[in-house]
Amino acid sequence: MSTRPDPRRWWALGALVACMLVLGFDGTILNVALPAMAAQLGADAAEQTWIADSYLVVFAALMLPAGLLGDRFGRRRMLLAGLGIFLAGSLFGAFVTSPGQVIAARVVLGAGAALIMPLAMSVLPSLFPAEERSKALGAVSAASALGLPLGPLVGGWLLDHFWWGSVFLVNVPLVVLGIAACLFLLPETRDPASPRLSALSTALTVTGLAALVSGVNEGPSRGWSSPLVIGALAASVVLITALVLRERRADRPVLDVTLLQHRAFRWNTLAAALVTFALTGLLFVVPQYLQTIQGQDAFGTGLRMMPMMGGLLVASRAAGPLVKRLGSRVVIPGALLVLAVAALTGSRTDAHDGYGFAALWLTLAGFGFGLGIIPAMDGALGALPRDRAGSGSGLLMTLRQLSGAVGVAVLGSLIAGSFAGRLDTRGLPPAAAEAASDSVVAAHAVAARLGDTALARSADAAFVHGMDLALLACGIGAVAAALLTAAFLPGRPAAAPPPTDTREVVPLKADA
Repeated sequence: MSTRPDPRRWWALGALVACMLVLGFDGTILNVALPAMAAQLGADAAEQTWIADSYLVVFAALMLPAGLLGDRFGRRRMLLAGLGIFLAGSLFGAFVTSPGQVIAARVVLGAGAALIMPLAMSVLPSLFPAEERSKALGAVSAASALGLPLGPLVGGWLLDHFWWGSVFLVNVPLVVLGIAACLFLLPETRDPASPRLSALSTALTVTGLAALVSGVNEGPSRGWSSPLVIGALAASVVLITALVLRERRADRPVLDVTLLQHRAFRWNTLAAALVTFALTGLLFVVPQYLQTIQGQDAFGTGLRMMPMMGGLLVASRAAGPLVKRLGSRVVIPGALLVLAVAALTGSRTDAHDGYGFAALWLTLAGFGFGLGIIPAMDGALGALPRDRAGSGSGLLMTLRQLSGAVGVAVLGSLIAGSFAGRLDTRGLPPAAAEAASDSVVAAHAVAARLGDTALARSADAAFVHGMDLALLACGIGAVAAALLTAAFLPGRPAAAPPPTDTREVVPLKADA
C-alpha cells in the first residue's frame, strides 16, 4: 500500500530545522556566558563544571527511553512535550539567582532536548520518500551543526548588549515557532505494537548512561584514577550489563541491541559515531585556540568558525548525489579521509600562525563532516523498519552523543597533560606555578598579574603543542574509521525492511 508524500512535508521540515537549531545553540552558547554567570552567582569551579555538563549528562541518558516513548504515544506528541519542557527550562534559566538553580535549569533543558533530538530525526522517514530523505536529513543536520558556532556568535552579541540570562531567552522565540509549526504541520505517527515502558529498564538506562557520561566528563579534570571517576565508570558497566541481560528477554527492549543486527544500521551508526568523535575533537580545541592564542573574543570566535559551516553547507548539497552515484561505501570513507586531512593539517599549527591557515582546515573539516554524517544517518534510519524508527533513532543519537563525550574527555585529557608537562614555570613561586599549570587561561592570568611575558609565550607554545597532539589523534582515528567503514559498510542504501510486527504501523492525521 503506497501513499502520496504529505504536501506539507517541506513546511514541516522547517519546523524540525528550527527545533534542531535551538539544540545546536544550547550546545555552545552557555560557554560564552559562564564567566559572567559564575562571577555574579558566586559559582565555584565544581559548580561551573556541572553547569556545563548537567545538560549533556541528562541529554544522553534520556534519549533511549525518549525514542520508545515516541513509538508508543506518538512522535509528534512527544516532540511537542520536549519542546514544552525546553521552553520551561529556558524561561526558568533566564531568571535564576543561584548556581544550583542554573544546574536545575540545565537539567530541564537536557530532558527537553532528549525528547526533541531523536524524535525530530525519527519522523523524517514517515514524511519523506527515500529519494528526498537525504535532502531533508541534510537540512536537519546542517541546522544542528550550524548552531554550534552560532552559539558563541549570538551569545557574544547578547552579552555585549544584555545580561547573561539573555542566552536562555534567545531559545524562546525559536521554541515557540517550533511548537506552532509542529502543531499545524507535522502528522502524527506511532507504533501501536510498542510495549509499555518498564520502570526498571528505564531506570537502568538513565542511571547507567548518566554514570558513564559523568565518569567520562569528570576524568580530565579529576584524573582517571580518581575514586569518583572509577566508581562512576564501574557503576556504568554494572548497570548497563544488567540492562542488556534484562532486555535480551524482552519483546521490545528500551536498549534494543537487536537493531545492531541490521548490517546497514550497525555500520552506518558506527560511521556516524566516528564522524562525530572526530568533529567533536575539532570543536573542542578550536574555540580555545582562537580565544587564548589568537586573542579573539566570543563573537570573533564564532565568526571565525564560519568557514566550517560553509564547508558543511556545500557538503550537505553534494552528499545525496554522490551517494546515488558512488554508493555510501565510497562516500563515507572518503568523508572520513577528508576529516583526517583537516585534522592532520591542523596538527601542523604553530603558535605564530595566522587565522588563514586555520580557516583552510576548518573548511575541510566542515566539508568532511557534512559529507559523512548525512549519508551515514540516512543509511542508518533507512535500514530500520518504520515501526522501530523512534527506538532506532534514539540508539543512533545516544551513541553519537556518547562518542562526542568520549572525544572531548580523551582529547581534553591529552591537551591538559601535554600543557602541564611543557609549560615552563621555573622561577615562579610554588602557588603561582601550580595555578598556571591548570590551563592556558590560568597561565595567562598569572602572567598578567606578574608581568611575566615569558610565561605567556610558554603557555601559548605548550597549548598549541597539546592541540596539535589532539588533532593528530583525531586524524589517526579518522583514518582508522575510514578503513573500517570501507571494509564493512554496505555499498548502497537498501530499502527499509517491512515492520517487524505483522500489525500495520498507523500514521495518524494531525489533530490540529
